[in-house]
Amino acid sequence: MEDHNRVASGDHTRHPEFELARWAANHLSPEERAQTTVYTSGEHCPMCAAAHGWVKLGRIVYAASSSQLAEWLQEFGVKPPRVRTLLIQEVITETEIIGPVPEFTEEIRELHRRFYGRKRAEG
Repeated sequence: MEDHNRVASGDHTRHPEFELARWAANHLSPEERAQTTVYTSGEHCPMCAAAHGWVKLGRIVYAASSSQLAEWLQEFGVKPPRVRTLLIQEVITETEIIGPVPEFTEEIRELHRRFYGRKRAEG
């Protein structure tokens, strides 16, 4: 299963990690969910980490951390998000978590720079 961010629809709960957890709850057995690996470009937000934990999905691998994103947003002059960032480990337990992956840091930073640059240009 693959998904993408849908927050542009106006519903800011439409994160791909949340959608994947919902899909897994409806389509996978508890055993299958426990064996899954969720790969993401960014560390789960608290809402998505909780969904991951409630559904009892397996490990999480993320490319860039929430703290990296916070640094980049400050660098780009973007207001911090309304929801505090927390480490995934502060939200859920008993889950293997791997990240950030340094090989992807610059690529992910550049994606965010372009995204927020476009948003700024659009007003």
